[in-house]
Amino acid sequence: MAWQGQARTAPRPNGAHGVTIAKKKYKPQLWTTYSCFLLVVLAVGCNGFFVSPVLTTMAVGPQATIQQGSTVQMSAVGTYNDGSSNQITSSIFWDSSAPDVAVVNASGLVTGLLPGKTTITGASSTVTGSTTITVVLTGLTDITISPATLTVTGGTPVTYSATGTAGGQKLDITSSVTWTASDPTVVTFVGHIATTQTVQVPTLVTIIASSDNVQATATLLVNP
Repeated sequence: MAWQGQARTAPRPNGAHGVTIAKKKYKPQLWTTYSCFLLVVLAVGCNGFFVSPVLTTMAVGPQATIQQGSTVQMSAVGTYNDGSSNQITSSIFWDSSAPDVAVVNASGLVTGLLPGKTTITGASSTVTGSTTITVVLTGLTDITISPATLTVTGGTPVTYSATGTAGGQKLDITSSVTWTASDPTVVTFVGHIATTQTVQVPTLVTIIASSDNVQATATLLVNP
């Protein structure tokens, strides 16, 4: 605490000479220092308090099968570095890996165009999430598998295709049908490509292509 002397003259009793005394004046340096310190602390504290959480992961859905011309609404939930989560469907960028099969608008609404599969991706900066949409032929009445009958040696891959009939029209629906085998220990599918296993005896396997409650079958003989 600082004090500053200021001279003043006392009254002169009985004509005596005046006596000079000091008047002390307070200088508020301590309060100014404290106020500045308090402002700095508040500024730092508020800066930490109001930092926005950072998006770390994103879940996108649903995975769905739709018909040509129909729609499905995508949704996205983001998880942040503080453990919170939030619906972010309308605030992210949407994209379709196969826009000829299905398109997605800025709100996440997907419209099926042609039979096939597409990956729908939601993105915000470097964080992404995705799901698969399958578009099936509207009014499908029949499926034809090619090759219909085949004999191979175990270990040989086989590529299948499927043609669908709807409204008198035939279209390639290879990528939109579901491929399965009657004996998955001998034949497994990745997409429309069948992988055959080595067998000890000739094994006959039924190949199945299905879509929208319509299915077709083919036969595959796997030899040792």
